[in-house]
Amino acid sequence: MPEGDTIFRTAHTLHRALTGQRVTQFETVLPHLARVEIDSPITGRTIDNVEARGKWLLIHLSGDLALLTHMLMSGSWHIYRPGERWQRGRIHMRIVLHTERILAIAFNVQVAEFHTATSLERRAGLTTLGPSLLAPQFDAAKAVARLRSRPELEIGSALMTQSLLAGVGNVFKSEICFAANVHPFRLVQSLTDAELAALVATARKFLQANVADLADASTVTYRGFRRTTDRLALDARLWVYDRAGQPCRHCATPIDSYRQGPGARTTYWCPRCQSAQSITTAAR
Repeated sequence: MPEGDTIFRTAHTLHRALTGQRVTQFETVLPHLARVEIDSPITGRTIDNVEARGKWLLIHLSGDLALLTHMLMSGSWHIYRPGERWQRGRIHMRIVLHTERILAIAFNVQVAEFHTATSLERRAGLTTLGPSLLAPQFDAAKAVARLRSRPELEIGSALMTQSLLAGVGNVFKSEICFAANVHPFRLVQSLTDAELAALVATARKFLQANVADLADASTVTYRGFRRTTDRLALDARLWVYDRAGQPCRHCATPIDSYRQGPGARTTYWCPRCQSAQSITTAAR
């Protein structure tokens, strides 16, 4: 599933390419979106702006209408010049916004809805988002308080709970816990305020670092190599994620892994570098 940095990059790229342009044609294979085009045409509207909210992406159109999408595990947005060859087959197309200069295409996007400002305020999953790590006015104290409000959660799961903190996915979860020297299976209630503050600060640092080169953003949803270390080698860009059995980059202890949370996503950690007090028995 794309993480917060990917969605932020996507919104930035789409905003730069589409803002101020008029929709000359709207295509979709999704019946509920096609119905809106018939009843209240998208064609002819102007694209006002594009924004990211956690893992949600919003394309705001003139006339109080917004296209809300979530990429889930396999979705992506691409932009092309008219006549340019698509990198994905048309069978994967779900939405196309045509303008005179750009085609914005959503491939395999499973959640796509049109909303007014009023209906957006009621959209479950969007209105309950926690502080977004890439928001300009990010409130770290509020983020810590949100995490503290769920003392029964393991911190690895808490970091991925979007109603507590918006933007962290499975890769960053493990990387954040390692960099903050916190075992991912510790319960939130076992963590000190200083540890929670360090986790939040690390999360924001990692996500910001992975959108720092937006001046060079490509015309395709970012699927590049996420980096949390300062090492140049491609195979050394992450501390622990997807490195089970390999030596820790700090102490050479083999990296451990275990499935965690409702989605049973694999979590990685160093048994020596990361404190293991107050963890659940599920983590051994």
